[in-house]
Amino acid sequence: MNKVHAAITAVGGYVPDYVLTNAELETMMDTTDEWIQTRTGVKERRIQKGVGLGSSDMATEAVKDLLKKKNINPLDIELLICATVTPDMQFPAAANIITDKAGLTNAWSFDMNAACCGFLYALTTAAQYIESGRHKKVMVVGVDKMSSIVNYEDRTTSILFGDAAGVVLLEPNTEGYGMIDSLLRSNGMGRTFLHQKAGGSVKPASIETVMNKEHYIYQEGQQVFKFAVKNMADVSAEIMERNNLKGSDIAWLVPHQANKRIITATADRMNLPMEQVMINIDRYGNTTNATIPLCLWEWESKLHKGDNIVLAAFGGGFTWGATYMKWAY
Repeated sequence: MNKVHAAITAVGGYVPDYVLTNAELETMMDTTDEWIQTRTGVKERRIQKGVGLGSSDMATEAVKDLLKKKNINPLDIELLICATVTPDMQFPAAANIITDKAGLTNAWSFDMNAACCGFLYALTTAAQYIESGRHKKVMVVGVDKMSSIVNYEDRTTSILFGDAAGVVLLEPNTEGYGMIDSLLRSNGMGRTFLHQKAGGSVKPASIETVMNKEHYIYQEGQQVFKFAVKNMADVSAEIMERNNLKGSDIAWLVPHQANKRIITATADRMNLPMEQVMINIDRYGNTTNATIPLCLWEWESKLHKGDNIVLAAFGGGFTWGATYMKWAY
């Protein structure tokens, strides 16, 4: 019997309509379009506007996009895993809310939080349910409303982030296509350099935490950059080495869109020309858990059955990893 691989068989995506440009940020803080683009590669990002809207609403639109394109009955989905750091609320899980809003009433669901590497963690977890034979149709959502935790008076973080959602459908494949290998890493010592100070059990919300603006993203940029450049490149090279792959064997690198310089360093380490690297950070910024599925959604028409693809990510915590797959359609 042929080995069962978990293969991506469909993708969906959603970006909000509102475009926050560098020019608009120039009116809000001491920064310039040139400064932002030189250091990050970001030109603009999408922001979710509207009272009462959260991450689940963007994710629901992405899920509906996938279901419509693939002509799938929502009741056929058995499991949905949502990777996010900005759930609608502390509980219930955003995944639970998404299944309700999208009509996936036969699916059980849960959230996964591994910062910007969460989508890869969730994808690898979801693959186990397919490979074991437990489920036939599993959705993995990556979504974040980063504008909800960004301080727009802080130019070190506010220039980076945007809002979006992406989703993939995993199904079993016995032709040798799908997810072949994954390498996932973490180092909790990195929490010092990238975190949200308040709102958890150590420092619950209070008047003081709100006044001190401790519910926003805190980042020590240089420390995070150094660690991300090395480790995202290292893990991408390692997964190639252990699968006997050269740069010429790879059709596409799908990197987390944190910083264009980090993406370039990873591509260089893999001996991969930038023409074979998916980059949309210039238009969407860092959408955290949505970056990788959003790339797959945008580049779907350029992907071919059998393409060797490497997904790579780095996130706060620290978390990082790479996944090697053969595209299935």
